[in-house]
Amino acid sequence: MYQLIKSCLLKIIPKKFILKNESCFRKIYAFTFLGSKFQCPICEHKTRKFIPVAGNGLLCPYCGSLSRNRRLYYLLGNGILEAGIKILDFSPSRCLYRKLKSIKTIHYTANDFCGEFIADKNMDITNMDEPDNSFDLIICYHILEHIEDDIQAMSELFRVLKPEGTAIIQTPFKQGKTCEIEKNTTNEIRKNYFGQEDHVRIYSVEGLCQRLETVGFTTEIKNYKEEPQNYYGFSSNETIIFCRK
Repeated sequence: MYQLIKSCLLKIIPKKFILKNESCFRKIYAFTFLGSKFQCPICEHKTRKFIPVAGNGLLCPYCGSLSRNRRLYYLLGNGILEAGIKILDFSPSRCLYRKLKSIKTIHYTANDFCGEFIADKNMDITNMDEPDNSFDLIICYHILEHIEDDIQAMSELFRVLKPEGTAIIQTPFKQGKTCEIEKNTTNEIRKNYFGQEDHVRIYSVEGLCQRLETVGFTTEIKNYKEEPQNYYGFSSNETIIFCRK
């Protein structure tokens, strides 16, 4: 139902107008989800349920956050968002951008090279216009699977991260070995292999860690399972890689 309503709105109302007035549209739609069984840690609204979406995710009817957005913010809010911290975030969801930008005690910079997300900068992740050792924390969620020269991107992440800093990285994962295909492959083949036309590979957890370690990172794999009541609507099975310099 949610996807149907969204597609109908996009057909009759310009996308820019919808994005500009997104919070108003969501408040109207979310009225049908009044309740207190669950809560979104990003917008802090309580709801009678989250909305199931493709990929087994759960969407917040109030702010549009996905399961992985909520877990990320929950982790950030538990000891990571210290006053004065400098953060670089790649292509963040709109809900996370707005939330983190509203926290005046941190220095938050969002980057999006293609101009598809709300961002402060438009840097190429393989060649960033930032000094060495600039950021305490880097968030790189569902980015590296899009980048052909991923080792160069990882090298840049390592370069701009401060010593003792942390990079939090997530991509889609598979069992076995990392799978990637040749450059200049058609969008149709990419979609058949990886499920999306703009993906160039799918990593194994171990394969991604190995590549991150080749550029100098120390990696820690953390696996998260769904909580019994799942009050915050987290993913039932989620892997995040914490990288340190």
